[in-house]
Amino acid sequence: MYKKTYQRETRRRKLLMIFVVFTIVAGAGGYVYSVTDNRASESLADRSEVATTEPVSELTESVNQPKKTSRIIASGDTIAHGSVNENANTATGRDYFQFMDQMKPVFDNADVRFCNQSTLIGGEQFPISGYPDFNAPAELAEDLVKAGCNVINTASNHSSDKSQAVIDANVDIWAAQQNVLAVAGQNKSQARQNTIEHFDVDGINYAFLAYTTYSNKPPETSFGVNIYSREFAASQIASARSGGADIIITSMRWGTEYSDEANALQASEAQYLADMGVDIVLGHGPHVLGPVQRLTGDNGNETIVWHSLGNFLNTQLDADTLFSAVAVMDVDIVTKDIVSIGYIPIYMHYEWSGEQKANNDLFARKNLELAPLENAGELFSRSLLDTTIAEQKARMNSVLNRFIKVKELLLSEL
Repeated sequence: MYKKTYQRETRRRKLLMIFVVFTIVAGAGGYVYSVTDNRASESLADRSEVATTEPVSELTESVNQPKKTSRIIASGDTIAHGSVNENANTATGRDYFQFMDQMKPVFDNADVRFCNQSTLIGGEQFPISGYPDFNAPAELAEDLVKAGCNVINTASNHSSDKSQAVIDANVDIWAAQQNVLAVAGQNKSQARQNTIEHFDVDGINYAFLAYTTYSNKPPETSFGVNIYSREFAASQIASARSGGADIIITSMRWGTEYSDEANALQASEAQYLADMGVDIVLGHGPHVLGPVQRLTGDNGNETIVWHSLGNFLNTQLDADTLFSAVAVMDVDIVTKDIVSIGYIPIYMHYEWSGEQKANNDLFARKNLELAPLENAGELFSRSLLDTTIAEQKARMNSVLNRFIKVKELLLSEL
């Protein structure tokens, strides 16, 4: 009996002690919460009006907002000059990525990444050669993908430099690449030429079409390279739209070499493509930047035309061909409208001596590097170009903004 009474008394005392401790802790916690809450209120009161009026739930939602836009970037001509191929040789094989590694952050900040193969990539089963009849090894395609290219134009005036067999090999090399959304311009068959390239990114269905308005040599077949005509383009545009395309991107090899003015053919065909319902025209061929236009089509649609994207990887001689830009466009995922247009200035660098330049020793060019212009000051200081970065920035800005506002972007703004 005594033992049971003692046990009950012990349990009562323990319960009493737990209650007292709980009361003390709760009171202290309330005090801490009150002080913390007051300090938080004072801190918020010192902030901007937006911060004090926006509920915490809305702030949380803004951080977790779904993606609103999809980004397209587009670069100019990749030209496998003899000196480009020569400098790609290393002890372990050919490496073109070493020239483009500084561009990877630009590509990494985009979803659709257009690159223009201006010259053939048929592989080493055919002689590797530069100007005037080009052929590059497969490593060039591999390293363009490594840099970030995922939408590729292969139609150009140089597509028929060799033979249909080289075109076939070029098509096969691109078919072997991973993480590529679309390749268009060269074909192994009529059926392949009739096939429209569609791909989906961020819920947007894109169609990619590619043409050249001229060829340095007559093509061996009717299907090997997409030679532009209004009838051909209209048929493919209609197929692209009926196939569900929200946005049609059309690559056009056209224009007057080394001219930053859109010629009569560019003006007329750009408007025709707008009237047919193309959303974006990516022009190349002049090797220098051309103006950007916003055209209205017959159905009230809007078409953005980059008359020339200039050059990308190359070793041409004039400063205008070495200072260029990467186009940047943002597409609203819901409305499918292009909501912003800008560009990243870039610089293609190489080095040679004054004597080598005077002797036109083109294979002497070395230390190739393609870089965003904001990072190219030290590189440019080692060049022999008779210009300044300021002059080139002013030229590019003037050309690109001739018709509409095209904002120059820094890497930090991507």
